[in-house]
Amino acid sequence: MIEDPLGIRDRSTPLRVLSRSDLADVPITPGDVVRAVEDAYLALAAGDSDNPRKLSVANPDGWSVSYAMLGRDGRRRVVAMKSSYKFDPGHDRSTKRYYTTITLYDDTTGSPIAMMDCARVGALRTPAVSALLVRETARKGADSVLLIGTGTQGRNALPHLLAVNPQLQRLMVYGTHPEGLAAVHRYLAETHPHAKVHTVDDPRAAAATADVVLATAGPGTEVALESSDLAPGSVAVLVGYGLAPSTLSLADRVIATSAEQMAVTGIDMADDNGDLRPVDAELPQILSRRAVARRSEQERIFVYNSGLVLTDIAVAHALAQRAITEGRGTEVPLWD
Repeated sequence: MIEDPLGIRDRSTPLRVLSRSDLADVPITPGDVVRAVEDAYLALAAGDSDNPRKLSVANPDGWSVSYAMLGRDGRRRVVAMKSSYKFDPGHDRSTKRYYTTITLYDDTTGSPIAMMDCARVGALRTPAVSALLVRETARKGADSVLLIGTGTQGRNALPHLLAVNPQLQRLMVYGTHPEGLAAVHRYLAETHPHAKVHTVDDPRAAAATADVVLATAGPGTEVALESSDLAPGSVAVLVGYGLAPSTLSLADRVIATSAEQMAVTGIDMADDNGDLRPVDAELPQILSRRAVARRSEQERIFVYNSGLVLTDIAVAHALAQRAITEGRGTEVPLWD
């Protein structure tokens, strides 16, 4: 049981609502995020936590899609429900709406902890997972990484990656949005002021020299690296877009955070026959040393990074604790 000197677990505590602005500048380091995420995976592998399959409903015309995800973190003794709703009738940024929230409950007292916007949680959780995946799959001596994409995930990728992979010295980024590229450089400078990231014009040429390729681009990207573009012994991590199906179907080994989720959300990576390459090992088992990530230095490894709500719970709980300590948010006596 985690100690709670703040008293936020008292039964009389009303629900604390934490908005996006409440959470925007809550201090937390990439290292803290990675440790929280790794602990969540280890708890799942040990059978201490539960992460049921997500539920989804979609508008038959493709206008919207919504997900609900329930999880129980047995080490933090927290139960949570995450929900997301995307409204995107025209597949246009000007009309797209996306809302995601998570509600945390104390599983020792039965009290609510917080209902919070989940945008920053996802922005931090996903790159932390990628950092762990790279740590476990990169070959010995790996020192170079190519980042594809400069959106939210791209901007947060390198600080988290270097938090647990400091040996990656040669950093490259490809993007088409000047403001996004500037943000990648700025975010990295804030956490690793001595690290340098070089902007490249040819992602295929850069991939041929990279030990790690991290694909975080949005669906509109024109980049789709093929298996033949990747260096022998490299690892390619798919977070968003930027990799073609051949990087999966022709990989020597396939790693995923969850094989079940990859089978649902990774169908766009199926081969020409419509088949999706099976997963060889999952991250929780790799972290708990029940499965092997890499078997040889020459293997090309494909990695599929999909979110588990348990990692959202871990990061959300860390942010909520810090925000409540600082007196942020609004107390709502919802059940009075």
